Amino acid sequence: MNGRNGLRKKFWTAFVLQTAAICFAAVIGVYGASVVIKDVLIKQALQDEARHFWSLYRNNPSVQVPDTFNMKAYLLDMRDAPALPPKYRDLGNGYHSLDKRRGGELIWVETRGRQKLVLVFKQEQVDALAFWFGVVPLALLLVVVYVMVLLSYRTSKRLVSPVIWLANEVRGWDPKQPDVSALAPQKLPADMDGEAMVLSAALRDLGRRIGQFVERERNFTSNASHELRTPLTVIRVATDMVAAESCLSPTAQRSVARIQKASREMESLIEGFLLLAREDDLGHAEHPYWISEAAGDEVEKAQMLLRGKPVTLSVRVEDDFQIDVPYYVCSIVIGNLIRNACHYTDQGSIDVVVGQGRVQVRDTGIGMDAAQLARVFDLFYRGDNGNTAGKGIGMALVKRFCERFGWRIELASTPGEGTIATLSIPAASYSESH
Repeated sequence: MNGRNGLRKKFWTAFVLQTAAICFAAVIGVYGASVVIKDVLIKQALQDEARHFWSLYRNNPSVQVPDTFNMKAYLLDMRDAPALPPKYRDLGNGYHSLDKRRGGELIWVETRGRQKLVLVFKQEQVDALAFWFGVVPLALLLVVVYVMVLLSYRTSKRLVSPVIWLANEVRGWDPKQPDVSALAPQKLPADMDGEAMVLSAALRDLGRRIGQFVERERNFTSNASHELRTPLTVIRVATDMVAAESCLSPTAQRSVARIQKASREMESLIEGFLLLAREDDLGHAEHPYWISEAAGDEVEKAQMLLRGKPVTLSVRVEDDFQIDVPYYVCSIVIGNLIRNACHYTDQGSIDVVVGQGRVQVRDTGIGMDAAQLARVFDLFYRGDNGNTAGKGIGMALVKRFCERFGWRIELASTPGEGTIATLSIPAASYSESH
């Protein structure tokens, strides 16, 4: 998100909402003031006028009724009611507000004995008071608010401009090699100071440290790829040569087999960790390959894990498809699922089923309960069923590779009956030639 759609937009939205709230409050205030003037002050004034007139009338019955620019009064005997204008004849005692069609006057009617007093206040005067003492001040207030909001927005925009500039610079960084030269003090905008300078220095230091971390990671990955693979290759070749000797005792053969198994597992783990560490290497395979080939290779490798067990391991292809991801990825993911099934299955069968967009590994092993299923992808978790096979890393690797490539891994298991692991591979991983 750029600065125009980020901080600036948020500031502008905040100022607009603030202005709208102030204007709404001002309008409500003016409306409330007009209501108070009309229904409270005018009403009270008419009551006071009536009370004052009756006091004068008691002392002098010939006193004249009020007749001013704003107010007109009628005093008549009840028998002379027809002398009133028609719109006032049916009004009872108390306060009345006529609608615009009937003149819009504010009227106070009061009867004492046989005398009826009608005080009429012109609505136009109330409207004029509301305009001059309400609408005009409101308009001036809104103009002042608009000017203040505009000045505040411009000031805020000027204050956040350095932060937006920093955000745009950092957004253009290469994550593997951040270019911090643009944040050098001599290249910063002239209006950058205070907290923006502190933020710039912190980002410059962070970018420099990220570059150092990336370089160290690149060196480590390169060194580890060579230094760890070489001794494992020597171990594998040496054990293969020893295993070919016919003079080995059964005990020595079992020991050599264990060494071979451990070296293969270590080689697979190292390859997996190196692939995850080298993010840019996780792209495409050199050549597309059939998923059934990868599954078949892993089934063949896992056969030795079932020596001495009454377990059959087979692969069935229902619908094959080609994928275009590094072969080692498939090898590690499918291989771990198959090896897990071999470790936890003491009798019965293990079936690897290849279908359209998925690979399933079904076993008749010891199974897992809900608590174990919830933690099966945790690093170094090996369950509490007494089986010490593996290091608790394989399924964590499977989960990480699936997340990296957008695959989905699902496990369904019943204690004592077995487990079904379903690997779903979306079309994005398919080869274009398929």
